[in-house]
Amino acid sequence: MRSEKYISSLQNPLIRQVLQLKEKKRGRDKSGLFVLEGQRELQLALRGGYVLTAVLYNAEIIPFEELLALFPEENKGMEFIEVSREVYRRIAYREKTEGILALARAKSHTLDKLRFHRENPLILIAQAPEKPGNLGALLRTADAANLDAVILADPKSDLYNPNIIRSSVGCLFTVNIGIGSTGEVLQFLKNNGITLYTAALNASRIYSEIDYSVPVAIAVGTEATGLTQEWIDAGEENIIIPMKGEIDSMNLSVSAAILIFEALRQRSFN
Repeated sequence: MRSEKYISSLQNPLIRQVLQLKEKKRGRDKSGLFVLEGQRELQLALRGGYVLTAVLYNAEIIPFEELLALFPEENKGMEFIEVSREVYRRIAYREKTEGILALARAKSHTLDKLRFHRENPLILIAQAPEKPGNLGALLRTADAANLDAVILADPKSDLYNPNIIRSSVGCLFTVNIGIGSTGEVLQFLKNNGITLYTAALNASRIYSEIDYSVPVAIAVGTEATGLTQEWIDAGEENIIIPMKGEIDSMNLSVSAAILIFEALRQRSFN
């Protein structure tokens, strides 16, 4: 089996579509497709049940036989398209590239699709996440901790933004993700008997004093403004990480990691 198509023109309709999907949220929303790049990301997406509609590669970087070896047998019937080095340089977004890029179908992330692998689930909630780098880092932490889910409330950043995929190093495809409004998320927690702890600076208990053995969701806000009052009011407890220096906050993903791994420590890392 070999690739039957070769593209050398930047004006090719597929190449123009790839560039639009990379650069425009509107294009991703309208088509339901997104772009992913790299061997690890591609394999994680396949294991995560994502459907690839086309795979573009440059044979000077990765020979077709080597490319094909990355795919399970059931996925080898998809369309493989060879592109010239010039075209690949234009559509790739990594300086050190692996010669492979794919179009994939986005998944639905409604809250009703969430399923937990623990009887006492451990969930991270991010309210109004905006910076792709922060969101990607949160997903890496969630993967490392094997969380039951990450829930994004009122997200301001497109989940399939290439910068999120890149900064998450593919953990976007390994983490159970739900998306909803603040009201929807709070109702979801109530319906499922999940205790909410909110990271806040005021009227808070030290995070290590809290019991995380019950079904728990830990909510964090943005670095600039934190959680809104609606979240603070809904929380069972406000929790805080004591600061010993001059500032009163840390990077969002660092703070979330401290809280999550304290919860895992109390659960003996189960």
